[in-house]
Amino acid sequence: MHHHPNRRRWIQGTATALGAAAVAPQLFAQNSSGGPVKIGYAIARTGPWAAGAQVSQEPNYLLWAEQVNAAGGLSVKGAKRPIELIGYDDRSETETCVRTFEKLMGSDKVDLVLPPWGSGANFAVAPLANRFGYPLLAPTALSRKLIDMRLPFFFSLLQQPDKMMGALVDMLVANSVKTISIVYMDDLFGLENFAALNNALKKTSIQVLERKSYPLGVKDLAPVLRAMKDLNPDAFIGITYPPDTILASRQAREVGFNPKYFYASVGTAFQLYKNVMAANTEGVIGMGSWNSKTSPEAKAYFDAHTKKFGKEPDRWASGHAWAGLQILQQAVEKVGLDRKALREQIAKNEFKTILGPIRFEGSENASIPGTVSQWQGGEFEVVWPKDRATAQLMPKPAWK
Repeated sequence: MHHHPNRRRWIQGTATALGAAAVAPQLFAQNSSGGPVKIGYAIARTGPWAAGAQVSQEPNYLLWAEQVNAAGGLSVKGAKRPIELIGYDDRSETETCVRTFEKLMGSDKVDLVLPPWGSGANFAVAPLANRFGYPLLAPTALSRKLIDMRLPFFFSLLQQPDKMMGALVDMLVANSVKTISIVYMDDLFGLENFAALNNALKKTSIQVLERKSYPLGVKDLAPVLRAMKDLNPDAFIGITYPPDTILASRQAREVGFNPKYFYASVGTAFQLYKNVMAANTEGVIGMGSWNSKTSPEAKAYFDAHTKKFGKEPDRWASGHAWAGLQILQQAVEKVGLDRKALREQIAKNEFKTILGPIRFEGSENASIPGTVSQWQGGEFEVVWPKDRATAQLMPKPAWK
């Protein structure tokens, strides 16, 4: 990846912003009603998770706090109080992530927490947040297992594997796909999505010509893709993380593997994908759920994000991250910082968000169905289901 200097600068910028946030509270009266609202989190700024976390999550936390503070602060039952973000790098280590959240909730007793990045970290932190009684609104946990744990303080904003894979298979069936090949990563995310995909395929006559797993941090998929090219499937499905999404796309182009439908999951919705693949983004499909056409509020958020960071939010989890912050903000406005009351408020009401109305059934976002998006002319268009679509699915043109 040749983006390191930029990423380093962005991480320094984050550290400076957080340093400033830590100093600012002295300017505010330190009484309990008007002091800052301390909001803590651990998230990846370094290590393999950072690629996702620094696109879909932490930038949104910074932008949200900045916007809320510029408007006078977080309205806590009508009294406006400044937000003080207390963020740490979890270095893409589950243990560091858990330890940091334990300190934030247990000894620092922050007012609220924001979630870490990814299914694995949320899987580890959710039971802890539940024990300490902190609502956790997760925008990047894609795990039915986690939903099925029924933790009352955990809320998942992202559509789950069964919904996402169900939507993909429905779309393939509707477009007369007969044969597919699959690669998937060997971790919680990959295995759950792979299982959900196989489940959805059982109800169809689609033939799976090849299923191949690969380890996290894979460096070469060319042999696998070459073998798949020889089988000539109608569609390729990659259950991949951002680095592998780019690797699979680049190498598919190199070996001349160009099925009619080419799907890769995480990172396809990122501006990084567009930057790296250039004209070859055209027609690639993946996990996405919104874009700036989704609602006027979504466009306002998209523009503000692009202006602040000089890069676009991703067209999938960033929207859910922002929606989660909106839900938290609306709940605090209504019931204040009593976390039990907050949990009840979030569990029992419907909230207005940039993605439309959202309500939860148990831990699950019950309002947003599984979706599929596709790059068309520089925009990651929602192409399925039809009632949420911003464009129609088209077959992929040949790699350039």
